[in-house]
Amino acid sequence: MADRKTIAIFGAGIGLGASLARHYGKQGYQVALVARHEGALHELTSKLKDEGLEVAAFPADLTHLEGLPGLVDAIEMQLGAIDVAVYAPVPSEGGFVPTTQLDAAAVQELVPIYTLAPIELAYRLTTIMTQRGAGAIVVVGGLAAVRPMPGLSGAPALMAATRNYIHALHGGLAPSGVFAGAIYIGAMIEGSTGMKVATSGGRTIDPRLTTISPDTVAEAIWRLTTERTQVEAILPAFPQS
Repeated sequence: MADRKTIAIFGAGIGLGASLARHYGKQGYQVALVARHEGALHELTSKLKDEGLEVAAFPADLTHLEGLPGLVDAIEMQLGAIDVAVYAPVPSEGGFVPTTQLDAAAVQELVPIYTLAPIELAYRLTTIMTQRGAGAIVVVGGLAAVRPMPGLSGAPALMAATRNYIHALHGGLAPSGVFAGAIYIGAMIEGSTGMKVATSGGRTIDPRLTTISPDTVAEAIWRLTTERTQVEAILPAFPQS
């Protein structure tokens, strides 16, 4: 398997993670799936293998920062060089707090998953990729990181900090052949764990809430990492004025 290109999906779930695996897998990539819940991870891995994809599971809690370098090493030892990395975890708690209720303690709880882990992984991965002269990393976040909303603070403020870092990293890596970018989503991903939770117990989704296919997001990430003409994408796209 090590002679093929590899995508590593950090925070792989049944929505976007599965779509990314299928999209890149059809392009000849082998897939490393990283997620905290081991049972669900192995179930997803088995399903994708049944579809003919080359997939390997790597259970890990991304908030354990000291374990991230070893996680990257384990993936590369088994699958070879990571050519594309996507950071898209969905924590058990969404992390959205009205701005008027946000204090330092609430922010501190959210920092590892939304800021420290993506920065640590990006640092580790792009250092390795720069030595090779190739590679790409994409961080996935919510639209509120780009367009602040009074009722949605906490996680978006930290995503915004990570966005600042990714933009600066993108420029710093420009001469190296390595790409750093981001994608921000202002909709609920269809078929995702988040949607399943929202519709559990017979509940219905507010018809005013925008939804988006995970395949649409996966295709946008593919374009970012292959075309490399922009540092970020926003879905659904902002209306043109």
